[in-house]
Amino acid sequence: MHVCIFSVVVLFSVISEKIKVICEYFPNIQQLRKIFKSLGKLTFFTNNVCFSLNSASHMVVSLVEDYPNYMIINLDKLDYCASLKNLEIISNKQNYKFIQGDICDSHFVKQLFETEKIDIVLHFAAQTHVDLSFVRAFEFTYVNVYGTHVLVSAAHEARVEKFIYVSTDEVYGGSLDKEFDESSPKQPTNPYASSKAAAECFVQSYWERYKFPVVITRSSNVYGPHQYPEKVIPKFISLLQHNRKCCIHGSGLQTRNFLYATDVVEAFLTVLKKGKPGEIYNIGTNFEMSVVQLAKELIQLIKETNSESEMENWVDYVNDRPTNDMRYPMKSEKIHGLGWRPKVPWKEGIKKTRCSGDPSL
Repeated sequence: MHVCIFSVVVLFSVISEKIKVICEYFPNIQQLRKIFKSLGKLTFFTNNVCFSLNSASHMVVSLVEDYPNYMIINLDKLDYCASLKNLEIISNKQNYKFIQGDICDSHFVKQLFETEKIDIVLHFAAQTHVDLSFVRAFEFTYVNVYGTHVLVSAAHEARVEKFIYVSTDEVYGGSLDKEFDESSPKQPTNPYASSKAAAECFVQSYWERYKFPVVITRSSNVYGPHQYPEKVIPKFISLLQHNRKCCIHGSGLQTRNFLYATDVVEAFLTVLKKGKPGEIYNIGTNFEMSVVQLAKELIQLIKETNSESEMENWVDYVNDRPTNDMRYPMKSEKIHGLGWRPKVPWKEGIKKTRCSGDPSL
């Protein structure tokens, strides 16, 4: 029996939108059914769900409702940014199971693999708030590095068929002009990125030493409905909806690449189906925007003003982080070769995100 473990977070927009995207990517419905049938059992680890979006629930709900023959296991530590609110609709379904647990508990994780007979792991669980990582660096190291080591070790011992580790573009460090490909050296500049880079090393070592079939992904910033408001887009939206100013570190000229939730759903489906063991895949986009421009666009959207002076009234510049990389430009030709490219334009994605309501709820 095949098992797919989503460790946390993945995204993702409302169910109908996600299903539409998946069906567009796999227009042959028999092909889609074959893919999921081959998985057999899908498991989500949503432990420490602070990575990208607090909406793995949308993926869980979709699979539980549309694939009743597959058992979906949702493991979550229920940390400060986790919520089961969006899972109430499936809480009584026979093919759904929620387990509260911690990937840092080695005995618990080992027992989980023994009892659930897991075959495929997608590991997203992480502490991800960069600002917080500067003051809680040891906690980030413990969860992101030790927790990952516990999980990959248990997966190897259980002889799972595929282990996908979800990392970040931040492991490359910043760059003003050079684009990073998968062979670029890791030069992280903050504790969060350093912990992810270290975790990558542990995961990759299992391929090098045992030929254990691991795959690593590095993604640009992800946004979409129901994202926890410690990330920049939901944070700015929530602040403006509550008539508060957007807080910008330093000059605000730092730029970030933004991927919409459903595009990342497609990316992980692609890696799940076609990703080769021992490989790394960048999941990026050419769309790039400075933080100050992001704030202005959201002010225009929410406060309905085009006046530069009025927009400045909704911005509050504060001291910068100890380190704040200017850009994370990535090349994604490798995953393009597997058939994936982002589809959702910024204007469409941010409108859907804003219209989803207060992201802090």
